[in-house]
Order: sequence, then C-alpha cells, then structure tokens
Amino acid sequence: MAASVLSGSRLAASRALRNVVHQGVRLADSFSREVVDDIFACALKKQTGVSLKYMLDFGSKPIERQLVLSAQFLHNELPVRLSHRVAELENLPYGLSAKPHVLKVRDWYVESFRELRGFPKVKDAGDELQFTRLLQHIYRRHTNVVPVMAMGVAELKRELSQSIDLDDLPDIHQFLDGFYLSRIGIRMLIGQHIALHEPPQRENHIGLIDTRCSPAGVCQDAIDDARSICMREKGSAPDVTVYGDPSFTFPYVPSHLHHMVFELVKNSLRAVHDRFDDHDHDPPPIRLVVAEGEEDITIKVSDEGGGIPRSGLPRMWTYLYTTAKSPLEEMEQTAAAAEGADGPSVLAGYGYGLPISRLYARYFGGDLSIISMEGYGTDAYLHLNRLGNVQEPLP
Repeated sequence: MAASVLSGSRLAASRALRNVVHQGVRLADSFSREVVDDIFACALKKQTGVSLKYMLDFGSKPIERQLVLSAQFLHNELPVRLSHRVAELENLPYGLSAKPHVLKVRDWYVESFRELRGFPKVKDAGDELQFTRLLQHIYRRHTNVVPVMAMGVAELKRELSQSIDLDDLPDIHQFLDGFYLSRIGIRMLIGQHIALHEPPQRENHIGLIDTRCSPAGVCQDAIDDARSICMREKGSAPDVTVYGDPSFTFPYVPSHLHHMVFELVKNSLRAVHDRFDDHDHDPPPIRLVVAEGEEDITIKVSDEGGGIPRSGLPRMWTYLYTTAKSPLEEMEQTAAAAEGADGPSVLAGYGYGLPISRLYARYFGGDLSIISMEGYGTDAYLHLNRLGNVQEPLP
C-alpha cells in the first residue's frame, strides 16, 4: 500500500513537472570551455576526508613547514570539493539549477575554483602567506551560501506548491544534505588553516578547535543567546536548567556545538512559551543534561512544549518545513547577512535549523535525534563523538 502511494505521488509529481520550463543557464554559457572541462575533470577525482584528531595532531605545532604542508593539501583538495558541488548544481532536478539564486551560488563556487586552480603551487612561506589571503577572500565570498540557496529552493517550493509538496521530492533533500555537509567541511578546512596562521589569541585552542571545550559552558552560552532572542521576539523566555559538570572538557569546535545547542534550545523555548503563554503560572523549565560516556558526549534537551505529532516527526528533517513565519522574502528585499559565520541565528522561520544541526553533529561522527510525546513535550538527543577519530562523511 505504501509503495503504491509513493509511486502515485511520484507520478503526480512527474505530471506536474512536465509543465515546468527547464531553461537553465549552463556552465558553458557563462564560462570558457577550458574552465568547464577542468571542473568536470576535477569532479571525477576522489575527495580526501580528515578527522578531528588529525586536525589536532597536525595543528598542534603550526611551524612554518606545517603551514606550507596545510596550504599544499588545501591547494589540491579544495578544487576537488568545489568541483563536485558545481557538477551537482549544474544538474539538479525540477529546474532548480535554473533558479537565479542557485545560479549565484554556483557561480561563487566556480569563481573560487578558478582562483584556486590559477594559484601557483605553494612552495614556501611566502607562497603560503599569499595563499592564506586567497582563502580569506574565498571564505568571505561563501558566507551567505545557506540563505541564498534557501531562497532558490523556496522559489521552487512556491512554483510547485499548487501541484506537489516539496516534501515528496526526496532527491532535493538528499542533494541539500550533501551540499550543506560539504560546505561545513570546506569552511572547516579553510577556517582551520586561517586560524592556524593567526597568532594564538585564545588559550587551549588549536585553530578553531578548543582542546578543553566545556560542553556545559558552551551550552550555557547558547542558552543565554537563545533566551535573549526569545525575550526580544516573544517578550519573555522560559527558564533553562543545566545538569552537568562544568569542569568536564574534551576537544571540539565550540562554534559547531553552540549552533547545535542554540537551535535545540531555541525550538524548545518557542514551544514552551507558546503553550503556556495564556497560563497564570510560570512555564515549566527546559532541562538540559550533559552526559559523559566513554565514546560519546550526549546532550539532552527536554521540554514540556506539547510535543510534535508522530506524523510530523519526519518532516522536521526536511528543508523549508517550519511552523514559524519565514523570513526568506524579507531577506530577498534586504539582502542582509542573515547568517553568521557558519549558521542561522534568527529565532525561527528558515526550516533549516534542525537538518543543518544534524549535519554539524554528523560531520565529526555524532548524530542528532528527536523523540516526542504529543500532548506533553519533546526530548532531543545530541551525540558528539568523544574520540575524534571519525573521518568527514564526504558526500
């Protein structure tokens, strides 16, 4: 029965999409044959994954020779990763490749690819310094990839909403998962090299990695940020109680952990606030527990915000599904930098928070899962790999 329903949904999608005009601007229309051929030649090469432990070991003594080796690795690896994404962006289904915002993202990737391929081989410290400046330029160029890509997908969703549901297009979500996971990896590699090149400013840091990252401490910072935004958006914010040893530390990227916990707490704050807004008594506090295991660090965020219907749980992991008002149209008008260095920071509305948070968790071998009790509340379990020995899950 399920199979027939699925096939019926795909058939309906196919019929609806016959009316979609696929007039994409191909790479060959915008770039030289030489560049296009080079992109697809590089896209045939295998990507090389690294682990958190490797980054720690490699960056523990960022002497001149190490920085040159790092630059040489990135000089070879980044064009391969960028070319994989360009090849995908060129061949997306349902006319997504032709959307102006998607074309803009594709062209950013092509420009970065061209600059990297045009840069001579890194041989010494002088070359490495120039290469690092190029990486800084590329890092800034790609800052707003997530919201701009979201606008392109939102446009597709608007076009198809009358005939099919975007949730019925798993290939789009599979592409976005791989695309955003790759972006996390690219920005991690570039950001780590840039940070290694800078003089040490923070104690216990090796590049972007805090060797003594306190989960409880980072969680408290994320809670403070989420409650501050909830106060601004809603007028009040439920309390959040943290259970965990603040002195416990392990090597991790604090910005990644902050983004994940911020998203989970933000969702819980909104759910609890909305459920108890009309009550005379204070809402029950949200509980955050940090548990130390031998292999994993697990962070549980529990709320009594009413939960989610079981039928709605799968949709939480699909892009552009949200119960809040979407800010994407306003973004199109303001073209503001709605994303911070590596993730969205608004209270709600993108529909990207949970799926991208799960990608951040999976990038270093962890995961994110949600268990809900409709009519009561939701528990979110964030698992972080403690050993740091898992290679990037490259798409």
